[in-house]
Amino acid sequence: MAENDTPQSDRTERPTPKRLEDARRRGRVPRSRELSMTLVMLTSAAVLLTASGHFGAGLGRIVGSGLTLPDAALLEPGALPIAFGESVREALLLIAPLLVAVVVAAVAGGIAFGGWILNFEALTPKFERLNPLTGLKRVVGWSGLVELGKALAKFVLVAAVAVLLFGMLANDVFGLGRLHVDAGIGHAARILVWSLAVLSSALILIAAVDVPFQLWQHRRRLKMTKQELKEEQKDTEGRPEVRAKIRSLQQAVSQRRMMHEVPKADFVAVNPTHYAVALRYDAAKMKAPKVVARGADLVALQIRAVASAHRVPIFEHPPLAQALYHTSRLGQEVSPQLYVAVAQVLTYVYQLRGRTAVPGGGRPRKPRIDIEPELTVPAARRPRRSTAAAARGGVE
Repeated sequence: MAENDTPQSDRTERPTPKRLEDARRRGRVPRSRELSMTLVMLTSAAVLLTASGHFGAGLGRIVGSGLTLPDAALLEPGALPIAFGESVREALLLIAPLLVAVVVAAVAGGIAFGGWILNFEALTPKFERLNPLTGLKRVVGWSGLVELGKALAKFVLVAAVAVLLFGMLANDVFGLGRLHVDAGIGHAARILVWSLAVLSSALILIAAVDVPFQLWQHRRRLKMTKQELKEEQKDTEGRPEVRAKIRSLQQAVSQRRMMHEVPKADFVAVNPTHYAVALRYDAAKMKAPKVVARGADLVALQIRAVASAHRVPIFEHPPLAQALYHTSRLGQEVSPQLYVAVAQVLTYVYQLRGRTAVPGGGRPRKPRIDIEPELTVPAARRPRRSTAAAARGGVE
């Protein structure tokens, strides 16, 4: 279903950042014509107020030069067009600062609210705009009524301010006829410029209401249905089958990396086939032995095969293997509750390899290791009392 065909009542979800960014990329950003118009009017009034002397002198010079043509110029056929062109050029140069200021204010009004967007999609012809029914919906629809309300409010506000302003300046306006021509023109110009400034200031109220309204209306138009939100999440996060494939690839890479660490292990504790945990200890770099590989079932068999191929000692002790598997994580140190058991195995392995001497000589004896039964099961299945005792250091 097309976006414009979806009823607004079905759009109950807030627009996501991706939706807002896509709309911005297509040039659909909030705009306030009232803000732009207010800035243009205020800028025009400010320029006229600050440079009234410049504009007055320039206008007087242009009018004077146009009314004081020499008699010889009046008799030449091409003299009048040349004089007219010169007057137009001087007039353009005179109002150039005002035109530049107005253009800058108009551009600033758009950038200040919606930001700078260079998009040519709006210039693409859309034939649905030629449909008179669509245009009629825009005119008599909710948006059209809002625009009509803003126009009426603007008219009432400006008219009210104009009436109040005329009441305050009535004596000055009627007194212009008693002044000299030069003084009357100057005073009339000041009245007009200040009237423009006051009327433009009245538009600030309209802009202050229109800016948050346009922002609210923009987000309302971009609201999403629940189905659109689900589709976007699928497109953003990936389809379930794609995510599953990515996870399987990640697991394969992690498993290969883990198998490369098995030859560096000091020993592998096995169960003998269900679990396998490879440990490595470097007294100069580690505070406690670390798990370099761990796995169950097929992964455990693979760890055991790699360890056998590289002559890494394999220590069969089901409770120890289960406890290491359920209490430790890959790349982390073994649980403090297993320090003694792991130390016993390391001593035994070092004696087998001749790295440490056997007390009294002879062959080393396989250590007798005691493992708490609670450590051989997953943490979720352990009794709460034992978990609390373990947190207190194993003393109940």
